[in-house]
Amino acid sequence: QRMMFPRLLSRLPIALTQTARAVPIRGLSKSAKAPRILITGAMGQLGSELTTVLRSQYGTDAVVATDIRIPREDSPLSTGPFFYADVLDPRNLEALIVNNKINWVFHLSALLSAVGEKNVALALSVNNGGFQNVLELCRVHQLRLFCPSTIGAFGPTTPRDETPDLTIMRPTTVYGVTKVYMELLGEYYTKRFGVDFRSLRLPGVISADSPPGGGTTDYAVDIFHHAVNKPTEPYVCYLRDDTRLPMIMMSDCLKGIVDFMHADAGHLSARTYNLNAISFTPAEVAAAIKKRVPSFTITYAPDFRQAIADSWPRSLDSTVAKKDWSWQHEYDLERMTDFMLTRLRSKKL
Repeated sequence: QRMMFPRLLSRLPIALTQTARAVPIRGLSKSAKAPRILITGAMGQLGSELTTVLRSQYGTDAVVATDIRIPREDSPLSTGPFFYADVLDPRNLEALIVNNKINWVFHLSALLSAVGEKNVALALSVNNGGFQNVLELCRVHQLRLFCPSTIGAFGPTTPRDETPDLTIMRPTTVYGVTKVYMELLGEYYTKRFGVDFRSLRLPGVISADSPPGGGTTDYAVDIFHHAVNKPTEPYVCYLRDDTRLPMIMMSDCLKGIVDFMHADAGHLSARTYNLNAISFTPAEVAAAIKKRVPSFTITYAPDFRQAIADSWPRSLDSTVAKKDWSWQHEYDLERMTDFMLTRLRSKKL
């Protein structure tokens, strides 16, 4: 028999075991050779930098980047294997997995919160359908799978301060809904079929080297670009000045993901963990910038993203991640501000 998701996996030649008992987690042992990696959504904010990090660690040819767009010739993605891959086409994905002897998958293809609200049907198709395809292929080919979750998986009824890993999850965006589905389906495949599924609930990710991808926390990147490129013009923020949200520097985020993927499955008490780092408001980051760019000013014009932000946690509790696989971040607000301004200024030269 086959397990099929309507119109998504109907052509996938897969035979399923019918056992209902939990099975052992499959994946690489500590003695296994270095992984061969497939990344979907590699041209996104997270994917582009994760590809670079993984290639530096495992070798350029060991990391296959994919997306539905073509990278520029000067893009780091062009330095190694890159293929067109639509996550809604499981046969193409399976060919890439088999032909490249893949054993780790980083599934990053998704429509984020703000973009998803403008195209709900597409968000459901890409976020749910794409994940289903990838997850099923990981079951068939016994692959280790990472798929990021988000603070958007929580909702207005969730405790907003020091939000724990296990709590009420009633998101108010289609992005959040699809990520709750992803977490639960991944955990189900772990218990039912032994898939080594792993996920981290990411805060807003801050990077000077890749543009944000249409999320509610994008202002925390845009504000630095504005301070460097238009230091005498007011920055117009789409959130209120007191909107506190969890954030994380890209380097901390990437380290967390890689460390988590290397963690022994036997030490993991969960399949999804919070990844906490720092929390700040637009007013606080603006003040940190102004100390370094005296001409910088900010005004506030909240839009539809304010309601989304108001439904999200103000801070996360990462106690379990620290205990299970020694998670620890490095950047605070001051160090982040110094790095972002210095890095963006150097790119202007």
